[in-house]
Amino acid sequence: MLLRDQVDFPMPAAPVTLNDTQPVAAEKLRAQILRSRAGVVHGSLNETHTGRLTSDCMSPGILYVVATPIGNLADASPRALEALRAADVIACEDTRVTRTLLARNGIETPTVALHQHNERRVAEKLLHALRGGSDVALVSDAGTPGLSDPGALLVEQAHHAGIRVSPVPGPSAAAAAFSTSGFAAAGFLFAGFLPAAGSARRKALDMLDVSWPLVLYEAPHRVLKTVEDLLERLGPEREVAIARELTKKFEELARLPLGEARAWLEADPHRVQGEFVLVVGPGKEKPAGPPIDPDAVLEALLEVVAPSEAARLAARITGTPKNVLYRKALARAK
Repeated sequence: MLLRDQVDFPMPAAPVTLNDTQPVAAEKLRAQILRSRAGVVHGSLNETHTGRLTSDCMSPGILYVVATPIGNLADASPRALEALRAADVIACEDTRVTRTLLARNGIETPTVALHQHNERRVAEKLLHALRGGSDVALVSDAGTPGLSDPGALLVEQAHHAGIRVSPVPGPSAAAAAFSTSGFAAAGFLFAGFLPAAGSARRKALDMLDVSWPLVLYEAPHRVLKTVEDLLERLGPEREVAIARELTKKFEELARLPLGEARAWLEADPHRVQGEFVLVVGPGKEKPAGPPIDPDAVLEALLEVVAPSEAARLAARITGTPKNVLYRKALARAK
């Protein structure tokens, strides 16, 4: 928006300089770090400047966390497109994927790759640009950044640096799958991708038998294995909603018992292709066990160990203070 006698000069001259031979911070950072062309020159015809424009007097930029479509490009919101168009640079999980969305909507904002292999290094450069007044839009390949995708480190560092972080909400595969699963609950546990193998996977599976719905992401080459692991851990009667290729041409969504899930996936060779979200139904509330009697535990331990050791072990088992149990152990030993 132009005020008073402000004008935009339609020329690609990079720096706006007033008694200064160096580019202003935002344009210099854009050219040097982000390797993008300079924007149009903006100024006031009758404005009087008494000092040099430096990064010290510039306001920091804003980090916009922008949700993008999870499959259907028409799901991009007008606000998300405007944020991408207005940003000085877009940090993408994969620039090739994001450019498809940008090209469809005529957006020419420069892009930079930010993924799990370079996140720390690129985040430092983006923070430098943000401090210099540039606005940065953060996107993932699909959906909302930070949910099983790169970007959390950049957002964390922006908070610590006092830079404003602003969400531009929109598509989320987890929310879409949960909302169409039909499991009535006040919330759900989002577990992302399970570890691929080993003790980490077994430990994760042991934690999944909870009393609220569970949302998992899975790759096509592991979905059968994950369904089998869930069946073994949770039983054949627990229901699961299998969401495949959400919002895309070959979208499928089926809710069925875990005992039937593998057969459903194998019934059509195309069903083990694409992106998967699994929504596991809630487990039953587990009744609380009877309270542990510290005196009974202490009595049993005194039959095999000394009073001091019995008191120590009983304290760990029951949570009763050790000194209380030790006094009781000494009294019983007399």
